[in-house]
Amino acid sequence: MELIYNIFIKGGAWLTILNGLWATVQISALSLLFGTILGALICFFRVGKITPLKIFAQIYIAIIRGSPVLMLLMLLFYGVFAQSGLSPLIVAVITFSLHTAAHVAELLRSALMAVDRGQVEAARTLGFSKWQTVKLVILPQIFHISKPVYQSTIINLIQWTSVVGYVTITDLTRVINNIAARTMQPMITIIGGIIIYLALSYIVQGIFKLTEEKK
Repeated sequence: MELIYNIFIKGGAWLTILNGLWATVQISALSLLFGTILGALICFFRVGKITPLKIFAQIYIAIIRGSPVLMLLMLLFYGVFAQSGLSPLIVAVITFSLHTAAHVAELLRSALMAVDRGQVEAARTLGFSKWQTVKLVILPQIFHISKPVYQSTIINLIQWTSVVGYVTITDLTRVINNIAARTMQPMITIIGGIIIYLALSYIVQGIFKLTEEKK
């Protein structure tokens, strides 16, 4: 217990960990929000009938999904936004929003393709308007089908943010690495960091389960 205290509590180490955790949560939450909105828009382009937008969406998804997120982060931070004056945290949010959008766009498209067309046709036959059909038939099915993959996307996003230390952001992973170097106890410290990331993942799973129970 004394060793645990010296590593994670002594000298305000727990405050440093909380600050790193807050940076991780901030980046993850903002990237999820903007990435989901952008992903829905990209999906709309992808399944739409406007050829230039459809081609753009296909290329965007192919490039972003196929690129390592760390390389994308470094490209934007050290290249595209190098002279912009944007803070590393904002660049990180932009990066992970773009990356998340590509995954969200594809999962939404897959969910849309899985919607039972017979139900759509039946709704139209019963006199539902196009908007009513979308609202009452298509969207609920898309949400239901995409939910498990979306949950995994959120958990993956939290894990992806562990690379932001490469652009000088003191997130949870970087804090854990610094504490491990300072205390010369890498194994215990890293295990502690893994436990925190696992806790975040289980919180996400818990939120999804609560939403299912409310239904």
